[in-house]
Parts: sequence; C-alpha cells; structure tokens
Amino acid sequence: MPINITTTEELPWQETALCAQAGPEFFFPAPGSSTREAKQLCNACEGRTACLEYALTHDERFGVWGGLSEKERERMRRGRRDAG
Repeated sequence: MPINITTTEELPWQETALCAQAGPEFFFPAPGSSTREAKQLCNACEGRTACLEYALTHDERFGVWGGLSEKERERMRRGRRDAG
C-alpha cells in the first residue's frame, strides 16, 4: 500500500504493489464495509508479505495491509507477543 513516508526508509515493494492501482478507499473502507475485495487483491500481490511486515512493525491500525484487516493484524500481534 503506497504510503507517504517522511523518513529515508526504502520500501521497494511499494513500487510493484497492486494497491497502487486502486484508490485508498478500497483498502480503508467505511466501518462495517466489506474488506473482501481488498484482501483478494492483496493475496495476488507479490509485495504482500513485506506490506504485512511493514504494517506490523509500524503498528498500522487502520485499513487492509498485507491481506489482513485491523482485527486480524491485532490478533497476529498478540500471538507474536505471547509466543515471544
């Protein structure tokens, strides 16, 4: 998911990310709206894993990142904390 970064951090996966071809409303739907289409696009993207790691590392709390919703990423974070 293309992001405006104010640091010098390089995110090469964004250059080929499929989300760059869709509007942000696709990945940041209104509360209660479906995330199914965004997840399908993410699952076809070669940058999915890097995108998900970015979202987990930077505590992205909104939208679909790496094919996971906010709630799914939070469960993953909790699982990592419990396992670590």
